[in-house]
Amino acid sequence: MDPVQAPGVYEGVANVIAAVMLLLEFGLLRQALARDQIRLYAAQSALISVLAVVIAADRNLPDLYALAALSAALKVVAIPLVMRRLLGRTDPDEGEEAPGVAGSHTLSPASAVLAGIVLAAIGFFCIGALKIHGPVPVLALALAAAMVLVSFGLMIVRRDVASQAIGFFTLENAISLTALVVASGLPLILETAFLFDLLVA
Repeated sequence: MDPVQAPGVYEGVANVIAAVMLLLEFGLLRQALARDQIRLYAAQSALISVLAVVIAADRNLPDLYALAALSAALKVVAIPLVMRRLLGRTDPDEGEEAPGVAGSHTLSPASAVLAGIVLAAIGFFCIGALKIHGPVPVLALALAAAMVLVSFGLMIVRRDVASQAIGFFTLENAISLTALVVASGLPLILETAFLFDLLVA
């Protein structure tokens, strides 16, 4: 029987960061205040930057340092700041929810979390069924797929614009996580292309 090898630094960090990001995604489903959702999104984005730095150091890819800095500046600082300012300008007389309140007109927060668990399980086990082998951290990839489905779920069960926007942004985080896990050696120009959908939004 072959001895089981412990995961390397890159694989271990990628798995832990992917797991924490998925937990933060469930936190987004549970939060009732949009400002708390923005904080969780910023924390999730910071983890993406940390993973990019770890991969850059482990695989000697200096381009990823620039990607980590750009991601941190845009997703940890700029987008949360803009979202907070837009929330402050919301007028409750226009038929919207009160400023800062994340409205859910389809499911209660507890039911939304349960639905998110089902979606996460589907994504996780579908990737596991592919039986992927090689240098790719399969656990991190499966968690990223689960996070993609939970992000879609967040956009579906929340009807307020702020929560739907945050769901879209966390979907981009899940795609960035997948790209870093599967193809961390992509040229910088392709990796930064993932950030432009945030500018469009």
